[in-house]
Amino acid sequence: MSEISTRDAARDSANTRDAIRDNARDSAMSVAAISSERAASDDSVWTRRLVLFLRVMALLSILKGLYHWAQVTGFVGGEDEAFENQSMAWQASTIYFAVIELVAAVGLWLATPWGAVVWLTTVVSMAVIELMFPGIYGGSLVVVGVEAFMLAAYLALAWMAARERPP
Repeated sequence: MSEISTRDAARDSANTRDAIRDNARDSAMSVAAISSERAASDDSVWTRRLVLFLRVMALLSILKGLYHWAQVTGFVGGEDEAFENQSMAWQASTIYFAVIELVAAVGLWLATPWGAVVWLTTVVSMAVIELMFPGIYGGSLVVVGVEAFMLAAYLALAWMAARERPP
């Protein structure tokens, strides 16, 4: 019986040593993770700003997409401004933006590369329609200026975020 109790005591002692070693390793890993997160967050200021910008643009894209769908479904505008009474070019453009704005919003919110590409497509498309085809939406230079400002802000933030990452 004493041999069995000696083996049990030795096994319990080994289990205790393993538990202490595991706890020490876990606490060292958690301290390392905290300090590396702090260092990484200090180094990625521009990346965080870029992601924040993309999220704000996602919210704006949702609003713009829903506005275009409201135009299609007749929730905004009077009878004279109804979707059916508009030109074919206006209808096609409105449906295009109703779909692509919401797709861009999802990609922007997730901060995926394809989301930025789709969003850039919407920005450039709106600017081109306003400048080249003023009969569709009225040719507002204010809209073109806002779109150009958003594009410049994105490019500046993306460039600064890219400079943070080592080659």
